[in-house]
Amino acid sequence: MGSLCLQPPLLLSISAHQQDHFLPSLCPAHKNAKRQTSVSSQRGQGRPTLDCCKNFLGWKCSYERISHRPVDNCANASMQPLRSEPEANDSASIWNPISTSLDAFYRFSRPHTVIGTALSIVSVSLLAVEGLSDISPLFLTGSLEAVVSALFMNIYIVGLNQLSDIDIDKVNKPTLPLASGEYSPATGVAIVTTFAVLSFAVGFVVGSQPLLLALFISFVLGTAYSIDLPYFRWKRSAVVAALCIVAVRAVIVQLAFFLHIQTFVLRRPMAISKPLIFATTFMTFFSVVIALFKDIPDIDGDRIFGIKSFSVRLGQKKVFWICVGLLEMAYGVAMLMGAASSCLWSKYATVVSHAVLAAILWKCARSVDLTSKSAITSFYMFIWKLFYAEYLIIPLVR
Repeated sequence: MGSLCLQPPLLLSISAHQQDHFLPSLCPAHKNAKRQTSVSSQRGQGRPTLDCCKNFLGWKCSYERISHRPVDNCANASMQPLRSEPEANDSASIWNPISTSLDAFYRFSRPHTVIGTALSIVSVSLLAVEGLSDISPLFLTGSLEAVVSALFMNIYIVGLNQLSDIDIDKVNKPTLPLASGEYSPATGVAIVTTFAVLSFAVGFVVGSQPLLLALFISFVLGTAYSIDLPYFRWKRSAVVAALCIVAVRAVIVQLAFFLHIQTFVLRRPMAISKPLIFATTFMTFFSVVIALFKDIPDIDGDRIFGIKSFSVRLGQKKVFWICVGLLEMAYGVAMLMGAASSCLWSKYATVVSHAVLAAILWKCARSVDLTSKSAITSFYMFIWKLFYAEYLIIPLVR
């Protein structure tokens, strides 16, 4: 891209020494043309672009003439890369649009939320397991049904949020497909509608009441959170927005999906266990932190478009340390609950793991440059990694 002169396609794989011996046998006038071009380029330094274009056109004509002439085996071998070039171009022309489409959908789906949803449901499902005999094909099928339907609903919620925030995302998240123009609003509407329908379709086919309840409540809260209609768009209020996220991430995911496995899949009576109480309590802290922290990098767009987030009201630095403090408090509660466990291996696993995560969080928080949006965004993604790690620990709580 940095040069106006394009390299002649015929000579892409032929050295300069080979050109002098190979090309004259194919095009007798070529060598004289090459010398004349060299002389004219030395004399006419003021016309490099014109000479370059002439050279390019000349090589193109040579290529067209040569490609239709019979050549000997040596020449045929030298020209072999040229014959495979159209095949490579065809392969690239097929793969590039597919790759671009997959990348756009990947960004549209907000993969960090997709991973969090999948991990949380698998982790909560394991809380209902009382023995190895519970991990059966029936359990695996029931868990998979819950994960698939929840992921479809997750894509609906994050997609609707992007549809409602196109102008804001042009400031805060310009790489998202709707904000960048890769997706039109009509495409966005088609995607979110399709995934909402698919989510409920899976729920109805499965027939689990806890699963359908989880999907319905998530749908209502996700829609009310984002859609710009009277009495809705609850994200304008920092408190209501945080309550929506806490309700879905901390309550619905824990209770509804646990009951789906407990009562519908394993056919056991409803029971609220100690690990479930721990998971709900801990994830309440974590969901509040996610609800508060997600607005810290987006303060510029929120301020312009009148979104009264806590970051806009209190400032980035204060909200940042509130989030860190809440997470450290959550880890402290987790260590106390782990220490009170009667199961020795669970006690050591929960206390040590939460102590390590708390130390890593504190160390990383102290090194964040709060004047850098990229540094704050990177730390927000780190919080999501802590979120994933917690769902790996929760099944160990006994």
